[in-house]
Amino acid sequence: MATTAGAKLTPVPAESAAAVKAVKNRGAGQRPDLSTLGGIALALAGIIGGLILEKGSIQDLTQGTAAMIVFGGTFGAVLVTTPLSIVIRAFRGLGQIFLEPSSDTLQTIERLIQFATTARKQGIVSLETDAAAIEDPFLRKALGLAVDGTDLQELRKMMEIDIALAEHSTEGEAKVWESAGGYAPTIGIIGAVMGLIQVMKHLEDIKEVGHGIAVAFVATVYGVGAANILFLPVASKLRIRMQQASLRKDMILEGVTGIVEGLNPTLIRMKLDAYLQERPAKMGKPGRPAAVKGAPKQ
Repeated sequence: MATTAGAKLTPVPAESAAAVKAVKNRGAGQRPDLSTLGGIALALAGIIGGLILEKGSIQDLTQGTAAMIVFGGTFGAVLVTTPLSIVIRAFRGLGQIFLEPSSDTLQTIERLIQFATTARKQGIVSLETDAAAIEDPFLRKALGLAVDGTDLQELRKMMEIDIALAEHSTEGEAKVWESAGGYAPTIGIIGAVMGLIQVMKHLEDIKEVGHGIAVAFVATVYGVGAANILFLPVASKLRIRMQQASLRKDMILEGVTGIVEGLNPTLIRMKLDAYLQERPAKMGKPGRPAAVKGAPKQ
């Protein structure tokens, strides 16, 4: 097999096929995200518990019309500002917020070191069979390009494009929920005002006026609660997951780069071990570690 930049590349599986395979294996390395589940449960328990302590009732907050106004109005506004395809993707991915991907950073490092050792002893072309059998689409593509003799700078550029596109996709989903978190409280106020309008029509009955005002403000509770307990936290969690995924891909790219350069496996390990410790303070823009060597330009 040729080892020059102009060499004919071996077939790389289509991105769509890789995505389908990734979806099939998605549940294998995941577990329930206790921080998400516990956070939502704690927030609801605090709110409902406070209501009960104030001698209120859960039924005071169960208003179907208020929910219709708030959630219908909120997602209607989101559809106006966001393409339908992104909104659908955001809803399909919502379930993943409640699942935490298992960390395989250490295992990935060990695998990269094995590849580096083999390449140093037998040449990088000897990794061709191993590269084709890798399940991780990003690592498979990077190592496949390396085996095919792709120029190092071109390889890095191609993989950085993959990282940037993944970040762009996740950021689009996060903005859907961020937009919903911005619209919901305002729509809740609209619902409350609509309720008050109906109350004002029956001022002759003071008892009914008081009950009507209480019901009217349920829409505000729905709007503010949904925004601050669900929509905005979901957007933040998506961005954090994006940062973690991008950091892992940066680590893989550094490892493959070291293999192409023929670096000593011990030196490659020293570089990759730095990724075992997260440094949030050094994070740049969402999804990109600012201090990582070879990170894509913003």
